[in-house]
Amino acid sequence: MNNTFIIAELSANHNHNLKTAIDSIKAAASIGVDAVKIQTYTADTITLNCRKEDFMIRGGLWDGYNYYDLYKEAYTPWEWHEELFKVAREEGIIMFSTPFDNTAVDLLESLGNPIYKIASFEIMDTELIRYAASKGKPMIMSTGIATEEEIEDAIAACREVGNNDITLLKCTSEYPARIEDANLSMIPAMRERFGVNVGLSDHSMGSLVPTIAVSLGATMVEKHFILDREIGGPDSGFSMDLKEFALLVQNIRDTEKALGSPYFTLSDKVTNARKSGRSLYVAKDMKAGEIITRENVRSVRPGYGLPPKYLPLLLGKKVNRDLEMGTPMSFDYIAE
Repeated sequence: MNNTFIIAELSANHNHNLKTAIDSIKAAASIGVDAVKIQTYTADTITLNCRKEDFMIRGGLWDGYNYYDLYKEAYTPWEWHEELFKVAREEGIIMFSTPFDNTAVDLLESLGNPIYKIASFEIMDTELIRYAASKGKPMIMSTGIATEEEIEDAIAACREVGNNDITLLKCTSEYPARIEDANLSMIPAMRERFGVNVGLSDHSMGSLVPTIAVSLGATMVEKHFILDREIGGPDSGFSMDLKEFALLVQNIRDTEKALGSPYFTLSDKVTNARKSGRSLYVAKDMKAGEIITRENVRSVRPGYGLPPKYLPLLLGKKVNRDLEMGTPMSFDYIAE
């Protein structure tokens, strides 16, 4: 099968240190991920600088934050983008971004951004989706809070501008997400329902959920990546560190190997192993003309004789020669 496209989401895990961001890209490249993703917004392009109750976060990882303050702390400075894309190219790894408004798309276009990702909480913004899709790049859209109708609308927005390169990501929009909320059975269901590739954007702890997703046909896996959780920051609590992410990559690649591909022809290894399987053997010395019974011809290991399914056909027939115990049975030994 084709390799799962593995994305290390950098998000806010640079803690506003450019060197940390650059080191993170290099580290991600070293463990075999396919791409690093960043996010392109400012506090002003994603929310309002407003202190009304609507703009306060209640509950969860960011309880007590004002949206504006959270995004001001979490954003990736736009003046870094050109340098980050350059580092990624030098490291031989794909870098792309999630834009949150049209000005972000314009910036990313100027930098040669190769893929556009739409975040779960923007999937209902069909104007943004349509504008990003109009650039003709592959579109990835997380569906964490989306209704079926909103997913349909998002896909339609892409197709309205001639973009059919669409991947939906099954996503649980909890930070961190509980395994019991993963609902991975939606991956094949979404593929069947919408007729597009389906992957996973995962916020659970560990690599169990992503590896199960791959076994269910996920073509893409996105996880938050941090060099070291000691760095801190808004997303550090549900991000995988370097060692954990390396194990995730290995687990996914091992899962791909284990899945293989569907076929009924036997590999050379299996063909060789069949020598230890069952077949028909002479179980007692026999004389020419003796009648075959279940006592003198038996199904035993190894597998050099006739397949066991032929025993009922042979019973009651005579052998045409003397046969020693331990002789693999053959049709050549049956009297006419």
